[in-house]
Amino acid sequence: MKLRSECLPKSENGTILYTLSQLPDFPPCKDQDYSHEDLLQIAETFLKSRIKEGDVQANFFLGQLFFEEGWYEDALLQFEKVKEEDDQALYQAGVMYYDGLGTQEDHRKGVRYMERIVTSDSPSVKHLKYAAAYNLGRAYFEGYGVRHSDRDAERWWLFAADNGNPKASLKAQSMLGMYYSSPPNVDLHKAFFWHSEACGNGSLESQGALGVMYLYGQGIKKNVQAAMECLKEAAERGNVYAQGHLVSCYYQRKLYTKAVELAKKIVAHDNIELLVNATECLPSYTVKGVAMATFYLARCLHLGLAIEQDSTAAKQLYSKAAQLDATVAAELHFEMVYGKI
Repeated sequence: MKLRSECLPKSENGTILYTLSQLPDFPPCKDQDYSHEDLLQIAETFLKSRIKEGDVQANFFLGQLFFEEGWYEDALLQFEKVKEEDDQALYQAGVMYYDGLGTQEDHRKGVRYMERIVTSDSPSVKHLKYAAAYNLGRAYFEGYGVRHSDRDAERWWLFAADNGNPKASLKAQSMLGMYYSSPPNVDLHKAFFWHSEACGNGSLESQGALGVMYLYGQGIKKNVQAAMECLKEAAERGNVYAQGHLVSCYYQRKLYTKAVELAKKIVAHDNIELLVNATECLPSYTVKGVAMATFYLARCLHLGLAIEQDSTAAKQLYSKAAQLDATVAAELHFEMVYGKI
């Protein structure tokens, strides 16, 4: 299961460009018709001027500006310059080394930077500790930069999740739900608890997972109505795994028109990476959702359910589903063989 780093905790203002535009000494732009590129140039010039005046935070702002634009090499250069004075720069540099953004992957250095943050007594690092702890849990879970240890991963994620604190790491809360759903650490009651906490705090990933748990009675009494509510809302928010299960639900209820319409929308996505980036859901579960929708669309084409029968197109989609996720395709093929779908 490929995990993603916890992003730097965002300010209420959102992007760094917007944050800069609200500073009292930032050049006035409200009455001008500037393009995004123009604003970037103005911000860069403004920050470089502040840096010359000795403003350390301006280095971080400039690095973050580059980071948000995907100019990772330039971003890392700025973060490295001030990582000893600016904890946020240290955090971002750690993420970049671990994930290989703008540099070669250096998992050990990424882990060291995160360890410095979680062990720091500085008040300025307090808002970063939960995110850094999540990333340390990720390192132990993946076994990169440290020796693999599920127990240490769990320990760091529990710290980062902080009993469901909405200001703690949302990724850690959701990941604990996934962790307790997967062998050899299965504890579905704990999984349901953590997905509930994460969902209540806004996790799109966990909202879809909760829908599936309600649907099959995993860790909670089966509740189809609650399942459909979770799946529909998560699907509307872009959770592809929830969308795939919603296609399955429509098919099982013989709502073939709805199943085909939704499946077509899912199958039309030709760039899964864009879906993952847009939703911040786990890539493996996003792929599972697409594979489910692909298989069910193939089945509808095969049988001519709410769509013109086309055996050739069906075979192509069956094959595509298997290429996307062989396990999902095999499970659905088993159900097809035994007449369940």
